[in-house]
Amino acid sequence: MTIHNISKENSILNTFISEIRNVNIQNDSMRFRRNIERIGEILGYEMSKSLNYTSSTIKTPLGKCDISLSNNDIVLCSILRAGVPLHNGLLNYFDTAENAFISAYRHHKHDPESFEIIVEYLACPNLENKTLILADPMLATGQSMVATFEALKPFGTPKEVHLISVIGAQEGIDFVKSHFDNKTHLWIAAIDDKLNDKGYIIPGLGDAGDLAFGKKLQQ
Repeated sequence: MTIHNISKENSILNTFISEIRNVNIQNDSMRFRRNIERIGEILGYEMSKSLNYTSSTIKTPLGKCDISLSNNDIVLCSILRAGVPLHNGLLNYFDTAENAFISAYRHHKHDPESFEIIVEYLACPNLENKTLILADPMLATGQSMVATFEALKPFGTPKEVHLISVIGAQEGIDFVKSHFDNKTHLWIAAIDDKLNDKGYIIPGLGDAGDLAFGKKLQQ
Protein backbone atom coordinates (compact mmCIF):
# COMPACT_ATOMS: atom_id res chain seq x y z
CA MET A 1 0.00 0.00 0.00
CA THR A 2 1.26 3.45 -0.92
CA ILE A 3 0.80 6.06 1.82
CA HIS A 4 0.39 9.72 0.89
CA ASN A 5 0.76 11.83 4.06
CA ILE A 6 -0.32 15.28 2.84
CA SER A 7 0.76 17.00 6.07
CA LYS A 8 4.42 16.42 5.21
CA GLU A 9 4.28 19.63 3.21
CA ASN A 10 2.99 22.88 4.71
CA SER A 11 -0.26 24.15 3.19
CA ILE A 12 -3.61 25.68 4.19
CA LEU A 13 -4.56 22.13 5.19
CA ASN A 14 -2.70 22.79 8.47
CA THR A 15 -5.29 25.42 9.41
CA PHE A 16 -8.22 23.07 8.99
CA ILE A 17 -6.43 20.27 10.88
CA SER A 18 -5.60 22.62 13.76
CA GLU A 19 -9.22 23.76 14.05
CA ILE A 20 -10.73 20.25 14.15
CA ARG A 21 -8.26 19.33 16.90
CA ASN A 22 -8.59 22.53 18.96
CA VAL A 23 -10.97 22.08 21.93
CA ASN A 24 -11.77 25.80 21.84
CA ILE A 25 -12.99 25.60 18.24
CA GLN A 26 -14.14 22.04 17.54
CA ASN A 27 -17.31 22.25 19.64
CA ASP A 28 -18.80 24.48 16.94
CA SER A 29 -20.33 21.49 15.12
CA MET A 30 -21.13 23.41 11.94
CA ARG A 31 -17.53 24.63 11.66
CA PHE A 32 -16.23 21.14 12.48
CA ARG A 33 -18.31 19.61 9.68
CA ARG A 34 -17.22 22.28 7.21
CA ASN A 35 -13.55 21.77 8.08
CA ILE A 36 -13.86 18.03 7.55
CA GLU A 37 -15.52 18.78 4.22
CA ARG A 38 -12.71 21.13 3.20
CA ILE A 39 -10.11 18.53 4.16
CA GLY A 40 -12.00 16.06 1.97
CA GLU A 41 -11.74 18.50 -0.92
CA ILE A 42 -7.97 18.83 -0.47
CA LEU A 43 -7.44 15.07 -0.21
CA GLY A 44 -9.67 14.54 -3.24
CA TYR A 45 -7.65 17.05 -5.24
CA GLU A 46 -4.38 15.36 -4.31
CA MET A 47 -5.82 11.95 -5.15
CA SER A 48 -7.08 13.20 -8.52
CA LYS A 49 -3.48 13.60 -9.69
CA SER A 50 -3.13 9.79 -9.70
CA LEU A 51 -6.21 9.07 -11.85
CA ASN A 52 -6.27 8.20 -15.55
CA TYR A 53 -6.75 10.99 -18.10
CA THR A 54 -7.56 11.14 -21.80
CA SER A 55 -7.28 14.06 -24.19
CA SER A 56 -10.57 15.76 -25.09
CA THR A 57 -11.60 18.70 -27.23
CA ILE A 58 -14.26 21.11 -26.03
CA LYS A 59 -15.95 23.94 -27.84
CA THR A 60 -15.85 27.41 -26.31
CA PRO A 61 -17.83 30.45 -27.53
CA LEU A 62 -14.71 31.53 -29.46
CA GLY A 63 -13.16 28.29 -30.64
CA LYS A 64 -11.91 24.88 -29.54
CA CYS A 65 -9.72 23.87 -26.60
CA ASP A 66 -7.82 20.64 -25.96
CA ILE A 67 -7.79 19.42 -22.37
CA SER A 68 -7.11 16.18 -20.47
CA LEU A 69 -10.07 14.85 -18.49
CA SER A 70 -10.31 12.00 -16.00
CA ASN A 71 -11.97 8.89 -17.38
CA ASN A 72 -12.26 6.90 -14.11
CA ASP A 73 -15.60 5.38 -13.13
CA ILE A 74 -15.61 6.36 -9.46
CA VAL A 75 -17.63 4.90 -6.61
CA LEU A 76 -17.38 6.90 -3.40
CA CYS A 77 -18.16 4.88 -0.25
CA SER A 78 -18.30 6.46 3.21
CA ILE A 79 -18.70 4.93 6.63
CA LEU A 80 -21.68 6.34 8.52
CA ARG A 81 -22.08 8.56 10.40
CA ALA A 82 -18.78 10.37 10.85
CA GLY A 83 -17.94 9.93 7.17
CA VAL A 84 -20.77 12.12 5.87
CA PRO A 85 -18.92 15.51 5.91
CA LEU A 86 -15.84 13.87 4.39
CA HIS A 87 -18.05 12.28 1.74
CA ASN A 88 -19.54 15.68 0.90
CA GLY A 89 -16.10 17.20 0.45
CA LEU A 90 -15.01 14.44 -1.92
CA LEU A 91 -18.30 14.62 -3.80
CA ASN A 92 -17.75 18.35 -4.36
CA TYR A 93 -14.79 17.38 -6.56
CA PHE A 94 -15.99 14.04 -7.96
CA ASP A 95 -19.53 15.18 -8.62
CA THR A 96 -20.32 12.45 -11.19
CA ALA A 97 -19.27 9.63 -8.85
CA GLU A 98 -21.64 6.87 -7.86
CA ASN A 99 -22.20 6.63 -4.12
CA ALA A 100 -22.21 3.88 -1.51
CA PHE A 101 -22.88 4.08 2.22
CA ILE A 102 -22.19 1.62 5.00
CA SER A 103 -22.70 1.64 8.76
CA ALA A 104 -19.77 0.28 10.75
CA TYR A 105 -19.59 0.92 14.48
CA ARG A 106 -17.80 -0.31 17.55
CA HIS A 107 -19.87 -2.72 19.64
CA HIS A 108 -18.64 -3.23 23.21
CA LYS A 109 -19.89 -6.60 24.47
CA HIS A 110 -18.68 -6.70 28.04
CA ASP A 111 -15.32 -4.96 28.37
CA PRO A 112 -15.46 -1.22 27.50
CA GLU A 113 -11.86 -1.46 26.32
CA SER A 114 -12.57 -4.22 23.75
CA PHE A 115 -14.97 -4.16 20.83
CA GLU A 116 -15.99 -5.68 17.54
CA ILE A 117 -17.00 -3.87 14.34
CA ILE A 118 -20.67 -4.33 13.44
CA VAL A 119 -21.96 -3.65 9.91
CA GLU A 120 -25.76 -3.26 9.76
CA TYR A 121 -26.56 -1.16 6.69
CA LEU A 122 -25.05 -1.21 3.22
CA ALA A 123 -26.13 0.41 -0.05
CA CYS A 124 -23.70 0.04 -2.95
CA PRO A 125 -23.68 0.06 -6.77
CA ASN A 126 -21.70 -2.37 -8.90
CA LEU A 127 -17.97 -2.06 -8.16
CA GLU A 128 -16.62 -4.25 -10.95
CA ASN A 129 -13.59 -2.66 -12.63
CA LYS A 130 -14.31 0.75 -11.09
CA THR A 131 -12.27 3.13 -8.94
CA LEU A 132 -13.36 2.70 -5.31
CA ILE A 133 -12.78 5.56 -2.88
CA LEU A 134 -13.32 4.36 0.69
CA ALA A 135 -13.61 7.28 3.12
CA ASP A 136 -13.47 7.24 6.92
CA PRO A 137 -12.27 10.35 8.77
CA MET A 138 -10.57 8.55 11.66
CA LEU A 139 -8.29 5.60 10.94
CA ALA A 140 -7.74 4.39 14.50
CA THR A 141 -7.41 0.60 14.79
CA GLY A 142 -8.11 0.16 11.08
CA GLN A 143 -10.75 -2.49 11.80
CA SER A 144 -13.64 -0.43 10.41
CA MET A 145 -11.85 0.16 7.11
CA VAL A 146 -11.05 -3.53 6.70
CA ALA A 147 -14.54 -4.68 7.74
CA THR A 148 -16.09 -2.26 5.27
CA PHE A 149 -13.94 -3.46 2.40
CA GLU A 150 -14.82 -7.09 3.20
CA ALA A 151 -18.53 -6.20 3.19
CA LEU A 152 -18.17 -4.59 -0.26
CA LYS A 153 -16.58 -7.62 -1.93
CA PRO A 154 -19.88 -9.19 -3.11
CA PHE A 155 -20.50 -6.06 -5.23
CA GLY A 156 -17.54 -6.71 -7.52
CA THR A 157 -13.79 -6.27 -7.77
CA PRO A 158 -12.64 -2.66 -8.18
CA LYS A 159 -9.91 -1.80 -10.67
CA GLU A 160 -8.22 0.33 -8.02
CA VAL A 161 -8.81 1.28 -4.39
CA HIS A 162 -8.09 4.60 -2.69
CA LEU A 163 -8.51 5.03 1.08
CA ILE A 164 -9.20 8.54 2.39
CA SER A 165 -8.77 9.54 6.05
CA VAL A 166 -8.34 12.77 7.94
CA ILE A 167 -6.29 11.51 10.92
CA GLY A 168 -4.80 8.08 11.45
CA ALA A 169 -2.75 6.27 14.07
CA GLN A 170 0.35 4.44 12.92
CA GLU A 171 -0.98 1.21 14.46
CA GLY A 172 -4.17 1.43 12.40
CA ILE A 173 -2.26 2.26 9.24
CA ASP A 174 -0.05 -0.79 9.76
CA PHE A 175 -3.17 -2.96 10.26
CA VAL A 176 -4.81 -1.66 7.09
CA LYS A 177 -1.58 -2.06 5.13
CA SER A 178 -1.50 -5.75 6.04
CA HIS A 179 -5.03 -6.27 4.64
CA PHE A 180 -4.86 -4.36 1.35
CA ASP A 181 -2.68 -5.13 -1.64
CA ASN A 182 0.29 -3.13 -2.85
CA LYS A 183 -1.80 -1.30 -5.46
CA THR A 184 -3.96 0.38 -2.80
CA HIS A 185 -3.35 4.07 -1.99
CA LEU A 186 -3.99 5.77 1.35
CA TRP A 187 -4.46 9.55 1.26
CA ILE A 188 -4.32 11.03 4.74
CA ALA A 189 -4.11 14.53 6.21
CA ALA A 190 -2.22 13.69 9.43
CA ILE A 191 -0.64 10.67 11.13
CA ASP A 192 -0.45 10.42 14.93
CA ASP A 193 1.79 8.10 16.92
CA LYS A 194 -0.49 5.89 18.97
CA LEU A 195 -3.86 4.74 20.35
CA ASN A 196 -5.03 4.86 23.94
CA ASP A 197 -6.37 1.79 25.78
CA LYS A 198 -9.87 2.42 24.34
CA GLY A 199 -8.67 2.50 20.75
CA TYR A 200 -8.83 6.29 20.25
CA ILE A 201 -6.11 8.19 18.42
CA ILE A 202 -3.68 10.22 20.56
CA PRO A 203 -3.57 13.23 20.29
CA GLY A 204 -6.33 12.84 17.68
CA LEU A 205 -9.40 14.99 18.17
CA GLY A 206 -11.96 12.91 20.07
CA ASP A 207 -15.04 11.30 18.51
CA ALA A 208 -15.54 12.73 15.02
CA GLY A 209 -19.13 11.53 14.78
CA ASP A 210 -20.11 13.15 18.07
CA LEU A 211 -18.36 16.40 17.16
CA ALA A 212 -20.12 16.53 13.81
CA PHE A 213 -23.62 15.39 14.79
CA GLY A 214 -23.94 15.28 18.59
CA LYS A 215 -23.43 12.60 21.19
CA LYS A 216 -25.09 9.22 20.72
CA LEU A 217 -26.38 6.62 23.15
CA GLN A 218 -23.97 3.70 23.51
CA GLN A 219 -25.23 0.24 22.57
